[in-house]
Amino acid sequence: MDPKLDFIKKQLYAANYKLTPQREATVRVLLENEQDHLSAEDIFLMVKEKAPDIGLATVYRTLELLLELKIVDKINFGDGVYRYDLRKDGDVHFHHHLVCMNCGSVHEIEDDLLLDVEKIVESDYDFKIKDHRLTFYGICSKCQDV
Repeated sequence: MDPKLDFIKKQLYAANYKLTPQREATVRVLLENEQDHLSAEDIFLMVKEKAPDIGLATVYRTLELLLELKIVDKINFGDGVYRYDLRKDGDVHFHHHLVCMNCGSVHEIEDDLLLDVEKIVESDYDFKIKDHRLTFYGICSKCQDV
């Protein structure tokens, strides 16, 4: 079994859920397209190729469960479409994104750029941070060259 799939299976079991065939098909699509930021509909269409009997509602329920267990994050880049992004194994925080306002490309920043900011917010504002998201909007290098 794929180590990442096994890790997710263990997370599900720890929360008293099973990796059903429908959930596994959904997770496999997320793993196979880890660099993409897929919408629920995109995921459904890809899952349907693996499991033709699966319904859209099942995919939505699976995504909501994965979201609840912090296996995926639900993101919106300002275009009204929610997308799902796998959390990296063991990450405490969601990773950051660069969104090109010209071509719509999305690039990930793996470094956690807000650790110092979090410490300041927690100490100065007596606020316990559980997570954060940072998205930069601008023009990517390819579009700058045009």
